[in-house]
Amino acid sequence: MAEKALQEIADQMKSSESSKMKERGTVEGVLNIYTSFNNTIVHVTDMAGKTITKVTGGMVTKHGRLKANPTIAMFIAKRVSENLKEKGIGLLYFRVRAKTGNPAPGPGANAIVKSISREGFKIANILDMTRFPRGGPKKKGGRRGRRP
Repeated sequence: MAEKALQEIADQMKSSESSKMKERGTVEGVLNIYTSFNNTIVHVTDMAGKTITKVTGGMVTKHGRLKANPTIAMFIAKRVSENLKEKGIGLLYFRVRAKTGNPAPGPGANAIVKSISREGFKIANILDMTRFPRGGPKKKGGRRGRRP
């Protein structure tokens, strides 16, 4: 009997804590955006690195050519925001990454950031995590380069 009472009290405390966290909106998350010119991938983790949700262009559209489209990126952001609101996350750190060596991220990155901010999430900061080559293997073309 006492065990049931303790269990009920523990459940009530958990539910009240989660509702307080949802009201405050102070739960933090990291939103990783990988955009190439062929696809857009959004992966949301908590601060420890555990996956909360992951949505890609292929999960939203059937057409392969549209996966990197800004319109599809807005649908990705909408689906991500629904999942984050269920979890009670209010503050996000953005990490944007493009394909290694590309000068800029793909077309979906700006659309995602804009859509997420319109949904009411607070943006703590935005980092560009794009890798860049440091020498690497010898490029194709020989000594005199590739000629037309």
